[in-house]
Amino acid sequence: MESQPNNPLHGVTLKHILNTLVNRYGWEYLGYNISIRCFTHDPSVASSLKFLRRTPWARKKVEEFYIDMLEKQR
Repeated sequence: MESQPNNPLHGVTLKHILNTLVNRYGWEYLGYNISIRCFTHDPSVASSLKFLRRTPWARKKVEEFYIDMLEKQR
């Protein structure tokens, strides 16, 4: 597989992204910023992963939020 030095998501799993965001911001903040039900109603990593893997638009929002977090850390 080719190297992707400019892709911040290369080699990062969805589970890692979600765990990082939950640990940093918490479910309430995530639900406020990314309005999807799996973050606002009885959230868990397992149920959120299941939903995000089946819902491309929601996964894209979570990945974009993660990239924004990385950029703010720099």
